[in-house]
Amino acid sequence: QVQLVESGGGLVQAGGSLRLSCAASGSIFRVNTMRWFRQAPGKQRELVASITNSGIAVYADSVKGRFTISRDNAQNTIYLQMNSLKPEDTAVYYCNAGVLPTPQYEIPYWGQGTQVTVSS
Repeated sequence: QVQLVESGGGLVQAGGSLRLSCAASGSIFRVNTMRWFRQAPGKQRELVASITNSGIAVYADSVKGRFTISRDNAQNTIYLQMNSLKPEDTAVYYCNAGVLPTPQYEIPYWGQGTQVTVSS
């Protein structure tokens, strides 16, 4: 069994910063691409950023230049450094990972979500 555990959410004023973490643990052969999604009330879940296990990162246009995704492969952990936060960044942030429990197949896993609230 594999778990993704997120941490680091909270309440911050506009212009402030937060750092999210997501750690994968359990029966893991390898973790492929890891991602951060977010879902605001009444909206669809959207991809915020992704990072491959070789460190290639991709960002949504809405967060480019403000958010940075990084990864520690030894710890199967990703981070999302969020700077210059805006009220529209308010959402539940979810971690997603493609996990190979064996070399033969990959399973997508989701974390439980962490709330980020940005006040104006």
